[in-house]
Amino acid sequence: MPVARPEPQEPRVIAHLDLDCFYVQVEQRRNPALRGQPTAVVQYNDWKGGGLIAVSYEARKFGVKRSMRGDEAKHVCPGINLVQVPVSRDKADLNVYRSAGSEVVAILSTKGKCERASIDEVYLDLTDAAKEMLSESPPESSEFIFEEATKSNILDLTSDASDREENVKAWLCRADADYQDKLLACGAIIVAQLRVKVLEETQFTCSAGIAHNKMLAKLVSGMHKPAQQTVVPSSSVQDFLASLPVKKMKQLGGKLGSSLQDDLGVETVGDLLGFTEEKLQEYYGVNTGTWLWKTARGISGEEVEDRLLPKSHGCGKTFPGPKALKTNTAVKSWLDKLCEELSERIQSDLNCNKRVAQTLTLHARASKENECNSVKKFPSKSCPLRYGTGKIQEDAMKLFESGLHDFWGYRNTGWSITSLSVTASKIFDIPSGTNSILRYIKGPSSGASSTIVDPSSTPDLTPFVGNVTQTDIAHVHEEQCQPSSSIKEDCDNSSLAKQCGATEEKGVSKKLSKAQESGSILKFLSQSQSAFHEKRNFDGLICSNQGHESSSGASEAGQHGKTNINTAGDHSAGNTWMLNVEDIDPDVVGELPLEIQREIQGWIRPSKHASTKKRGSTISSYFSPSRR
Repeated sequence: MPVARPEPQEPRVIAHLDLDCFYVQVEQRRNPALRGQPTAVVQYNDWKGGGLIAVSYEARKFGVKRSMRGDEAKHVCPGINLVQVPVSRDKADLNVYRSAGSEVVAILSTKGKCERASIDEVYLDLTDAAKEMLSESPPESSEFIFEEATKSNILDLTSDASDREENVKAWLCRADADYQDKLLACGAIIVAQLRVKVLEETQFTCSAGIAHNKMLAKLVSGMHKPAQQTVVPSSSVQDFLASLPVKKMKQLGGKLGSSLQDDLGVETVGDLLGFTEEKLQEYYGVNTGTWLWKTARGISGEEVEDRLLPKSHGCGKTFPGPKALKTNTAVKSWLDKLCEELSERIQSDLNCNKRVAQTLTLHARASKENECNSVKKFPSKSCPLRYGTGKIQEDAMKLFESGLHDFWGYRNTGWSITSLSVTASKIFDIPSGTNSILRYIKGPSSGASSTIVDPSSTPDLTPFVGNVTQTDIAHVHEEQCQPSSSIKEDCDNSSLAKQCGATEEKGVSKKLSKAQESGSILKFLSQSQSAFHEKRNFDGLICSNQGHESSSGASEAGQHGKTNINTAGDHSAGNTWMLNVEDIDPDVVGELPLEIQREIQGWIRPSKHASTKKRGSTISSYFSPSRR
């Protein structure tokens, strides 16, 4: 439910810019022969010619609409040019449109706080730029007004077509206008300049709305298309909203709008003016009631977020009718493709923008056989996102299996999937000049303390939380503490395959050296850069940086189990660090970074040992003989 936000103390200038039939413009730039011709962009789909996702204004004159299929559009307009969206991995590839949209955002963001709302629309907060213009070169004192600005549409400004531009110019240059309208006039000039710059540098036209808040700017940006802009003076807000259908308002197009119509008989935004704030709060709660009351009066405190990049990355595919997926194998095949694309996009975001995503979410639409009106929906499932294509594919499949179990129980047949999508969300910037918190953990070795982990250079990266790197702790711990079962396999897959005949102890050392390079806490407990050795037992952990002289001593210490070998002499000779489990304070561990907590907890938990008892042993073999 919508919530009212505090209204700003000072007037603002907010613009909403919407690129005109954007997908068509991108294709026209790629193929100039399409300019001026009836054109539509078709989504990848071979059923009835595919679905139209953008229609040029030339094609709209023939009655072509976005709700049509390609075959129907050809029937209405035989001369229409249908351009198919680029295809990759058997699905639509929108990267060319995303890149084109980024070109526009880069231009618009030069004048103020910029929020990229979608692939083809942007919000701008031009308050500071308008104030600067008003103080340095106010329109009323300027001899020349930017020509494109004089073509603006000003609500409630009536004039004939012959003298329209002169009347608009007079409105922009009014010396007796109030402060709010003067700011809007400056905003209109700035937006006109930006739109012309976008056209010159990208060949794209866009329409715009200029008002004192996001809600009004969005409502009027599409009133006069294409390539025009509309201004909403404060004095015209009430008349503009009075006849506006309530379903046209943002957040009122769904259940809330239907409730207003059915329960209160509200058809237009103006109808809400007949209800007091208390009455609306009685029906819809304090927050939503206040929001409705303010909305009816054109009041909105929503701010423009300073965001040039998307809040999430998503990849999806629909499977209508006979194309529905009905087996786990089919689902996995498509999930692998979607996850591969998602992995490429989040890795590109990390490399180019230093941003990391933290949550992986799977969405699906499903139906049950012989149940046409199934009420139960396929539940969305989420988990922490692990970087790396294979890991994302693995986790996505586990999420699907979990959702399928909730949707259909243990049965593995009788269902069909009509839509699949994976999303990476909760994306955060990596602060400039910062690295993992491990950088600040100083061990006895000066070399270790100066080592900096650069997460952006690691392709298989798990996300950051604040400044702390979340590595794949379970995987790292498995490599550190259970190396004996996988030494040969790891050697087979490495460039050192010929050295697989080395002892298990050397294999452990190599494993731990690798863990040390990846940022394990073990490297901060060492005193030199030479290879070190780890020995786990039930009571403690021994980590030693050994030279040739001390290696045999450490091996002997490991064989003695509980024997405390960490005497002063041994410590100085063998550079050995030892920690007894009994000495660990749980309260202190709880204050450490999450990845270090997990690593230490991995040391504390005893490893599972395979049973040495032979099959057929009696129960008496598990008990020591009684003493008499």
